[in-house]
Amino acid sequence: MKIIKDSVHDHITIDGVARDLLDTPTVQRLRSIAQLGTVSLVYPSANHTRFEHSLGVYHLACEALEHLGVEGTQADRVQAAALLHDVGHGPFSHNLEDVTYRRTGRYHDDVDDLLASGQVAAVLEEHGLEPERVAGLVAGEGRFGQLVSGELDVDRMDYLVRDAHHTGVPYGTIDHGRLVRELTFVDGKLVLREGNVQTAESLLVARALMNPTVYNHSAARIAKAMLRCATEHLLEGESDGAEDRSGDRTETDIDAKTLQRMDDHDLIVALRQTDATREFSRRLDHRDLYKRAVWAEIDDVPGGIIEADHGSIREFELEIADDAGVPEDSVILDVPGRPSMTESTSRVVVNGDIRRLGHQSPLVDALRAAQYSQWRLGVYSPEAVREQVGHAAVRTLGLDIDGPLISETRDGLYATLDQFVE
Repeated sequence: MKIIKDSVHDHITIDGVARDLLDTPTVQRLRSIAQLGTVSLVYPSANHTRFEHSLGVYHLACEALEHLGVEGTQADRVQAAALLHDVGHGPFSHNLEDVTYRRTGRYHDDVDDLLASGQVAAVLEEHGLEPERVAGLVAGEGRFGQLVSGELDVDRMDYLVRDAHHTGVPYGTIDHGRLVRELTFVDGKLVLREGNVQTAESLLVARALMNPTVYNHSAARIAKAMLRCATEHLLEGESDGAEDRSGDRTETDIDAKTLQRMDDHDLIVALRQTDATREFSRRLDHRDLYKRAVWAEIDDVPGGIIEADHGSIREFELEIADDAGVPEDSVILDVPGRPSMTESTSRVVVNGDIRRLGHQSPLVDALRAAQYSQWRLGVYSPEAVREQVGHAAVRTLGLDIDGPLISETRDGLYATLDQFVE
C-alpha cells in the first residue's frame, strides 16, 4: 500500500494492481506530459500533469466502485483502467492528438498495443487480469467502461476540478463527491439516481464555463495552433538536418508513432534542434505568439470551411499567404469543429424513468446557444503582417465580416481594421 498526498483529493491510497502499475515506465512517463498543454502560457500555475490526473481518476474510480458494491477481479480491472486511461497520450496531451491520429489512426484511448506487452502487461497478468479487457475498459467498452470513459465518467469529474484548481479559475468546481455517490446502473446504463438533475447539470455548466476561459482561451489556441504547425513540419521531414552540441549536422528521424511515445521535453528538444521548426520553437519558448488577424463568428463562416479537412485547411493557408504576399508559415488557419455537448447525453432518473439530460434540463438549450455564440474561426500571423493577412483571409475564405477584422481588445469585441489595439 502507498499513500500519496494530492492537491485536489487530499490523501490517495494506492494498493493492489494499481500500486504495482504505478512505478512502470509507461505510467511514470505521464509525469512529463502537461495536462493542459499550452494553457500554461495563459495560466502560469497550470503545470499539472497527466500523472497526477491519473491518480485522481483512480481515486474516484475506487470511490465509485465502493458505492456500487463492486469488488474482486472486476474492481481490479476498473482500477487498472482508471490509472492507465491516459498512457496513450503523446506530448502536450490533446494539443497534438489530431496530428498523430491522421498518421496512425489511433487516439489516446486506443491502448491495446501499449498494454499487450512489457512491464504493464506483466503486472496485469500477475494479478490475473487480461490486458485486452483492461484496454477495452479504457476505450469505454461494456458496462464498467462507462465509469472510465462515458458521459458520467470519473475522468471528467477529476479533470474539471483539477484544472480549475491549478488555473485558479473557479468555474470547474463541481460536487464530485455527490456525483460519485449517486451513480448507479439501470439496465446496464450508468445513470444518476432520482433527484439528481441539478447534479448532472453541474457537470454541464462547469464544462461550458471552462471552455472559453481555459480550454479554448484565445492565447492558448494560438499557441496550440503554432505547436501543431511546428510538429507537422517535424513529421513531414522538412528539415535539412539539425546541429548537435558539437555543431555537426544531424538528421531528425521522428515519425508519428515515435512522437506518440515522446514526452513534452522530448518534443521541445526536437523542435529546437530542427531547422524547419526552430523559429516556432523560439516563439513558443519566449511566448512571442502570433496575433489574431481574423476572429470570425460561426454565422460569418461558409459551411464548407467549417467541415474542411486538414488538406483543405492547408490549401487555404497557402492561398492566404500568397494573396497577402507573406511567407507560408506566417499564416495559420484555426477552424474548430462545430460545437458539441457530450454531457447533455448523461442519463438521470426522473419519476422512475431514465431520461437524457438534454431532454430534461432547460439549461441544455441555453448552454448550447452559448457555445455557438462563443465559437470563433481564427487566422493567426506575426503582428507585423497581421493587417494584410487579415484582408487576404477575408477575401480567400469568403467571410461575411463587416469591417472586416477584429482587434485583440480587452473584452474581445469586434473592431474595424483601423482600430487595432492590444
